[in-house]
Amino acid sequence: MNLLEAVFLGIVQGLTEFLPVSSSGHLVLLQKIFNIKEPSLFFDTMLHLGTLISVFIVLWKDIWDILKKPVQKLTLFLIIATIPAVIAALAFNDSIESIFLSAKFLGWCFLITSALLVAAELVSKRAVKLDINLKKADGMTWLHALFIGFMQALAIPPGISRSGATISGALFCRLDRDFAARFSFLMSIPAILGAVVLQSKDLIQGSAVQSETSIPFGAVITGTIAAAIVGFFAVKFMLKIIREKSLFGFAIYTGVLGILILIDQFVTRFVF
Repeated sequence: MNLLEAVFLGIVQGLTEFLPVSSSGHLVLLQKIFNIKEPSLFFDTMLHLGTLISVFIVLWKDIWDILKKPVQKLTLFLIIATIPAVIAALAFNDSIESIFLSAKFLGWCFLITSALLVAAELVSKRAVKLDINLKKADGMTWLHALFIGFMQALAIPPGISRSGATISGALFCRLDRDFAARFSFLMSIPAILGAVVLQSKDLIQGSAVQSETSIPFGAVITGTIAAAIVGFFAVKFMLKIIREKSLFGFAIYTGVLGILILIDQFVTRFVF
């Protein structure tokens, strides 16, 4: 992988991490299109680390409030919401990288994202139509947090959007749209840190990174910086979209993309 490819994938990661379209799914797809054959899990994790920086910058007030008062309901909810993904990652750790490399279910997973977004938007619009009071942090329960956590665990395979699944889960629980997005982005912090921990051996042994993945370390760093910069603008954009617009556009995009991938997998075979 050269620097140009790394920057390009970093931009894609930054754009798609917080939009409900699956950043990992897009990275896997682009690696297939450009015939990048190196194992992608470490590089993918580093790009996620770049987007983590953008979360800290945009949501620094929310994060600072948690740090000032760590013992509070929101902290407990974030811990509860993280548990299902941790269990799933530990249980299926040996299978995760092979899933990333094969892309066998990529098209189906994009369709799952599309279905989740449509269902969540319909639930949200119905709640508004019926004038149901949407819940914020003070109206959230541990069961809501656990359900959103299960939705995050569902999004481990590439193609199922983590932000899309968690925001959808929050909307299913009839949480306020702005709070749903912010809670989803706050959940990304332990999720990304957990992925980094799983790759700690490679992170510490820099020489092993290059020998095992064949991706130059300079390309990894460049891609990470690109993901951080673009991710900053993507977070701010998504917060505005979730407050003022609809998720249907993202649902159409992921649905069409999933169908095109399936057509290629079973008929045309240009990429897969």
